Amino acid sequence: MQRKTSSCRQSLNQKKHAKRVEWEHAVPAENSGRTFSEWREGNKACVTSKGKKFKGRRCTEKTNAEYRLMQSDMYKLYPAIGSVNAMRSHYNFTMFMLPGEKSDFGSCDMKIDNKKAEPPENARGRIARSYMYMESAYPRYKMSTSQRQLMSAWDKQYPVSSWEYKRAERIEKSQGNVNKIIKERCN
Repeated sequence: MQRKTSSCRQSLNQKKHAKRVEWEHAVPAENSGRTFSEWREGNKACVTSKGKKFKGRRCTEKTNAEYRLMQSDMYKLYPAIGSVNAMRSHYNFTMFMLPGEKSDFGSCDMKIDNKKAEPPENARGRIARSYMYMESAYPRYKMSTSQRQLMSAWDKQYPVSSWEYKRAERIEKSQGNVNKIIKERCN
């Protein structure tokens, strides 16, 4: 899918990504992937046609149904400008606390530095609830103490919007499970 993204300046090395919208994992696939042995050690089924063994995301996707569910869970997927998605990589979210510092993406208020990402304010609550949902829905996924503290703060500071609630209802109908974190906030 291609969409004009002129409101977000992109770095020169991300030009091909800047012209498209991609599905961003708010909770990086690697965060849950590392909990699987296939990610860390590989699997006997993970061999190329040339006989070379592989591990990581590709192997885990190929051999583990639970990982495929975690990776494709719609409650943690959001559209993002490709260059933002590519530069964010699998970096954890943080607060740089540098007010007034310019964004890496022009008018898109996203900052990435030193393998950390600071999202725009209007996304922080949704991101927090995505992390909290993943931890509640998938027992093998655990946030670090510092990530849990940040996500808890963002959850409180940025309440569920009507859009977020409607989105969760639509995902529930399509995916077949409830996002208990959002449901609890809306009751």
